[in-house]
Amino acid sequence: MNSRERVQAALNPQQPDRIPIDFGGSSVTGVHVSCVAALREYYGLERRPVKVHEPYQMLGLIEDDLKEAMGIDVTGVFRRKTLFGFANEGWKPWRMYDGLEVLVSEHFHTTIDENGDTLIYPQGDTSAPPSGRMPNGGYFFDTIIRQEPIDEDNLNPEDNMEEFKLLDEETLEGVRADVEQANRDGRAILAAFGGTALGDIAVVPAPFLKRPKGVRDIAEWYMLLATRPDYVKQVFERQVEFALQNLARVHEKIGNSVDAVFLCGTDFGTQKGTFCSVETFNDLWFPYYKQINDWIHANTTWKCFKHS
Repeated sequence: MNSRERVQAALNPQQPDRIPIDFGGSSVTGVHVSCVAALREYYGLERRPVKVHEPYQMLGLIEDDLKEAMGIDVTGVFRRKTLFGFANEGWKPWRMYDGLEVLVSEHFHTTIDENGDTLIYPQGDTSAPPSGRMPNGGYFFDTIIRQEPIDEDNLNPEDNMEEFKLLDEETLEGVRADVEQANRDGRAILAAFGGTALGDIAVVPAPFLKRPKGVRDIAEWYMLLATRPDYVKQVFERQVEFALQNLARVHEKIGNSVDAVFLCGTDFGTQKGTFCSVETFNDLWFPYYKQINDWIHANTTWKCFKHS
């Protein structure tokens, strides 16, 4: 079997010739840039700085020579803008705390605070409040909570919706071009189109927005699940409306040329058990995930990828 046949067999489900392997195909199966550099050295590949394609977790781009060496069966198609809201383009060198030199986007702008921590900015705009912090000596960024004061008696779900909208034609054409490029290497394709992450706590604080409105504090959001479930449901309802329209428009552009679509990184498992009760999941999340999955299964051949 080739890589694509192997993944498709496992997903269908049939017996593949071996277990399919994915490293680097999504934001939750990615590899830290330091590990990518070490793997390149381990396999005796050309020494060169690794590109950081997702600065939030400092994930390194796994290029074709390393994919071949590791026997990787999956190619990821990512959103062109990072979780900090800027495009990956115009690569420039940047040095980690441990001295490792990597390549980052020309829009990757940072400052150092009085503690020696590295601050990063939404959309690369240093005039906006920083939205991520890499602690002194650290290896990735933590979200900086920037929630504005809220009136708890007059919460507006639309404030938590400002990042969800219809994809414009430029973005759709970018998806089409990236999928076409990915199809040239013969591996299975796992694509992320965005907008389907329901309450993903990496996304709720909106590190990609300069001055996000609504409930953006992680603790406040989790409390909403118990104290104001109707508010959360209103956000999810509107989000799914946009998501279904965007999935339809993407499908018009690329058809069934991807194997799976990355839907969400929302966690429902912890180190000790489930994150919430089955009843809470069935009430708050299941109806909305079902709408998304049902549309995909009814209208495409894509498989659905859900991280927990």
